[in-house]
Amino acid sequence: MRVMIRAPRAEDEVLYAAAVRRSAEHIGRWNPVEPDGLPELLDRQGSGLRTFLIFDRETGGLVGKVNVANIVMGRFCNATLGYDSYLPFAGTGRMSEGLRLVLDRCFAPQSADGLGLHRLEINVQPENERSIAMAKRLGFRHEGFTPRMLFLQGDWRDHERFALTAEEWPGSAA
Repeated sequence: MRVMIRAPRAEDEVLYAAAVRRSAEHIGRWNPVEPDGLPELLDRQGSGLRTFLIFDRETGGLVGKVNVANIVMGRFCNATLGYDSYLPFAGTGRMSEGLRLVLDRCFAPQSADGLGLHRLEINVQPENERSIAMAKRLGFRHEGFTPRMLFLQGDWRDHERFALTAEEWPGSAA
């Protein structure tokens, strides 16, 4: 693996802000651009939200961010993935590698430093062809279409819904 993942830390603030600013045009069409948002994101970490940063092993550069959000345990054991890839790493395959590590962590049992999830969902705007390709590349199956799902860039945006269960993930203990 060319990448590693870990939880964000306060000392990542400068690196994070620079990566988001550098990638504003790249991510801004699909997601909010919040270069100064790391402190607030750190404050929100808990049982319902876990964030992972993906780093390039060789340079230490920030490849991307993955939010595992809306985590619900009990009989559901489900969460939603959201992700941003940052320049200059977008299109190099490193984000795919990092997401594979995040999926391993999501589906690993809680006793093994995993999240113990059974199902993950990715919701992507239909025009975001690169994120749809990413979801498919990772083995997510298309489940449906949700009109006016999220309020982004001043309007309610439609999303395609993809899902993956632990039984479908290679190497999962399920």
